[in-house]
Amino acid sequence: MHLVPLIDEGLGNSAYLLDVGDGRALAVDAPRDLRALRAAADRCGLSITWAADTHLHADFLSGAVQLAATDGAQILASTAGARAFEHRGLADGDDVDLGGLTLRALATPGHTDEHLSFLLLDGNTPVGVFTGGSLIVGSAARTDLLGDERTRELAHAQYASLHRLAALPDATAVWPTHGGGSFCSAVPGAARTSTIGAEKAGNPLLTAPDADTFAARLLASLGSYPAYFRRLGEINRQGPPVVRTAPVLPSLSVEQVRRAAAAGALIVDVRPVADVAAGHIPGAVAIALRDQFATWLGWIIEPSIPIVIVRNPDQDPADILWPALNIGVDTLIGELAGGVGAWTAAGGTLARTPLVSPDQVGGAVLDIRQDSEYAAGHLPHALHIELGGLPAGADRIAPEPTVVMCGHGERAMTAATLLQRAGHPAVSVLDGGAHGWAQATGTPLEQQ
Repeated sequence: MHLVPLIDEGLGNSAYLLDVGDGRALAVDAPRDLRALRAAADRCGLSITWAADTHLHADFLSGAVQLAATDGAQILASTAGARAFEHRGLADGDDVDLGGLTLRALATPGHTDEHLSFLLLDGNTPVGVFTGGSLIVGSAARTDLLGDERTRELAHAQYASLHRLAALPDATAVWPTHGGGSFCSAVPGAARTSTIGAEKAGNPLLTAPDADTFAARLLASLGSYPAYFRRLGEINRQGPPVVRTAPVLPSLSVEQVRRAAAAGALIVDVRPVADVAAGHIPGAVAIALRDQFATWLGWIIEPSIPIVIVRNPDQDPADILWPALNIGVDTLIGELAGGVGAWTAAGGTLARTPLVSPDQVGGAVLDIRQDSEYAAGHLPHALHIELGGLPAGADRIAPEPTVVMCGHGERAMTAATLLQRAGHPAVSVLDGGAHGWAQATGTPLEQQ
C-alpha cells in the first residue's frame, strides 16, 4: 500500500491517491481539477478504479463524476446523499473490497448530514481513516453550512462523530480532507495528517466534557466563509458537468473587451500587485494569481457575471481556468490579447493605485483581513471590513483618502480596485501588513 496526499494550498484541502498494490488505485475527495491526481497516478503507473467522496463538498466541485466518465472509476459515496448520478451508495458499516485491503464506511454526520469517513483495513487491522470534514488535525470542520437553524444540531452530531472516530486504535492514521487554510475550519499552520492517538492527546475539541461544551468551542472558532459555499453542495449532488477537453481562454481584441465590459462583463486583472499598482484598466478588479486566487474569485464576484482576464505573458491560462472551474466559475469568456500594452496602444488610459510605505500611512485606514486577523493586531483607529463583505459594505467608507491594508498586499489591492470601481476618489495600498507597519513605525498594534 502506498498513499499519496495531493494538497491544494489555496483551498486548504487534501485529496488522496491510494495505491492498493496491484496497479489499481483509490482516489478520495478528488477535485474537479484532476491535474495533480492524474500526474501522480501516471508517475506510479496506476489506474484509478474507485473514486470516493466523504461528503457533498461546499468548497470545491468533486472530480468523482469526471473520473467515472473518463477513467471508468466506480464512485463510492453515501447513499444518504441522494446523488443524482450513478454511484455505489454506501451506508454505515458497508465494506468495499480493494483487493487485499478493505474500505469500510463509517457514518460521521456533523459537517454535513450524509458525511462518511472511510476506514482502511488490512485484514481486521485499522490502518488509517479518511475523515473528510469530520475529525481534522486539531479541530473539526464547521457545522454551519446548512443554515443557522441547523448549526447546533449538527455540532452535536459532530461531537458524536468525533468520539466514534476517537475510539479507533491510537496508531490509526488520520487523513482529513480539510487542513490549514481551509474555510471549512482548520487550525492555521496545523499538520495535514495525524493519528488517533495524537488527536486524543492534542485536539481541544476532544477534551470537551459534553456535546454542549463541544458545540460552544467549535462555533466560537468559526469565521466567515466564501459565498460560493452556499451553492456548490447542490451542484455536487447533481454531478458537476464533465470537462472533456482542456479549457482555453479565447483571445479578445481591445474593442471586443470594451464591448464586453459595456454589456456587463467584469475585467479581472490577475497580475502581481506591483504591476496592477503601476497601471490597470479602469474598472478592473485585481485578484492576484496565487494559491488563493479561486477563493477570492468566487467570493467577491457573482457567479453569473462574464469575466475577461488580464494577465502577464508568463502566467499560465490553465492556472487561471482550472482553479475557477474547481469552484464552479465557468464564466471566463476570454482574455485581453496583448494585455495592458495592447490596451494603451489602442489609446486606452490606465488607472493607478499607489503602494505606500508604513511612514506614508496617514488619515483613514481600511483593514480588510478576516476577523481573527484583525483581532490579533491592527493599526489604531483602522476601519475593519472583511474583503468578502466589501462589495456590500463599500458605502461605509467615507469619500476621503484611504489606505487599504491586509497581510501582504494582494487582498488589499483587490479591495482597493473594488473601491475604485465603485467611485471612491483616492485609494492606496499599504506595501506590507500590520506587523511590518508596527515594526517600521515603532507603534504597537491594538488588539481586540
